[in-house]
This record gives sequence, C-alpha cells and structure tokens, in this order.
Amino acid sequence: MSEVVMAPVPLAVERKRRSAFVDILVRLVREKPWGFFGAIVTVVLLLTGIFANFLAPYGFNDVHAADFLQPPSAKYLLGTDNLGRDEFSRIIYGARISVIVGLSATSLSIFIAMLIGVLSGYLGGTVDVLIQRFVDAWMCFPSLVLLIAAVSLTGPGMVQLVVMLGVLYGIASSRILRGAVMGIKRNIYIDAAKSVGCSNIKIMIRHILPNIMAPIIVIFTTQIAAVILSEASLSFLGLGIPPPAPSWGGMLSGNGRTYMLLAPWLALWPGLALTVVVYGINMFGDALRDLLDPRLRGGVGRYESRVARAKLKRA
Repeated sequence: MSEVVMAPVPLAVERKRRSAFVDILVRLVREKPWGFFGAIVTVVLLLTGIFANFLAPYGFNDVHAADFLQPPSAKYLLGTDNLGRDEFSRIIYGARISVIVGLSATSLSIFIAMLIGVLSGYLGGTVDVLIQRFVDAWMCFPSLVLLIAAVSLTGPGMVQLVVMLGVLYGIASSRILRGAVMGIKRNIYIDAAKSVGCSNIKIMIRHILPNIMAPIIVIFTTQIAAVILSEASLSFLGLGIPPPAPSWGGMLSGNGRTYMLLAPWLALWPGLALTVVVYGINMFGDALRDLLDPRLRGGVGRYESRVARAKLKRA
C-alpha cells in the first residue's frame, strides 16, 4: 500500500502560535530584507533624536574658534563648520528636529485625514461631494507653493511648520481613507449595527476606525519621510527652522553651500543623513504596506509559501 503524501496545510498548523507583532517582525526579516533595513534606520533615527544630548560630544552651537573648517579627524569625527562647530554633533541634534517635526506633523495629518476621510466616506451624498471638491481643489496647488505662501504669512518656526505640514498632508491623505471607508461601510455588520440603533458616531468609532487601521499605519510610516523631506526643503530655502537650530536642510543651504568647494564635508554629511533616513523610512513603509495587506497573505511570493512548496517537492 503506497504511502499517501499530504500537502502542507495551513502553515498555522506547523508554526507555533505567536503574537501579531512577532509575526509581522518575522515576515519583515524573511520576506522584506530592505524593509527590515528601513526599520533599523527608523529605529536608529528615533533613538538618536531622543538621546541626542547623550550621544553628541558637543552642543550643537558650541563654537571652537581655533578649529574652524577642520576636516574629519579623531577629535571631530565629521569635521567642523566655518564657526568651529562640530558637524557630528549638529547632525545628531538635526535628527532630533527631524523626529519632532516628522512625528508631530504626521500625527496631525493622520488626525485630519481620519476626520475628513471617515466623515466623507461614511456619510456620502452631498457631504461627500462638497468635501471631495474641496480636496480636489486643494490638491491642484503644488505643495511647495502652498507651504511658501503659508510661511510668508505666519513666519518661520517649528510650530508653524508642524501645523502647515500636518494640514497639507492630512487633506491629501483623506482620499485614501475615504476609499477604505466606502469599502467597509457596505459590510453586513454595519447594517446590523444600524438595525440595533447605533448612532453614526458610534458606528464610525467602534466599527469603521478599527477596520481602517492598516491603511492608517501605512500612511503614517510613509508620510514621515515626506514630512522630513518637506521640512528640509523649506529650511534649505530659509523658510523652515530658523538658525542656529541644526536642521539638515538648513545645514545644506547655509554653510554647506557657501563652503562646498573649500570644505565639502559640510554638504556631504547632512545630505547623506537626509538621503539614508528618507530612503530607509520609505522602504520600511512600503514593506509594512505589503505585510498588512490581507490580499497578499499566503501569496506565491511569500517566504513561507516557498518553504511549503519546497517541503512538498521533497515529500
């Protein structure tokens, strides 16, 4: 009697039970190596911003007049600028500015996107039409032009920058959440909630919001990089964080541009830090989007699916 070979069923039978966070982390390492690299960059940026006071060997505005425009050395790892300030310390403190602006503006944008997207998608009808026409008109204007116009009215500063970036990205992101809400509100459990007398507010909070958390998380991770890049662009133009705060964009614009030929490290290190951070966060956001998309679970490209097929062939 020949032995019957059974296909590996649901990998859940073979693998141990684990929490959702551990499962996503394992899938991130196995299936998305560049996304895992982006996660490491994101964590390093966050920790650098939090512990900048302990990591930086000098203050961001400590002047060493005798050591101006010094190349990288054992004393100054990344060199000094035209005033003798340590470039390594200023980049570390610049990470703190990027973390504060990125997290604050992105959190504000997510709140605005949820408010507009959930109301527009759930209520529909005239409310949806009016809101979406406003969103369409808003998105017609180039983002940089809107930011420059807003800064000219409010003046440069961190608070103003966070509010402007939050509003700008929040209104644009509301369309994504609106689409997710429109797909969810057709489910039968929404009709069941209405039939038992649940109010619209209660339905939106208890049934709509929990089911759109995946796109909200993805939008949050991907927008942090866009916000950091926008802040650097405005600081490069002199409209962002005013000096002597060490914004990476401001470091590229001021000393970095003036002394680029004489001391190229003044433009190299802030630009490299900005590039690595934006690239890493984008990679992490893209990987997280793929991992949280239920349509991709169990797909033929997954690591565990490839392992299952290999076991089947060996059997």
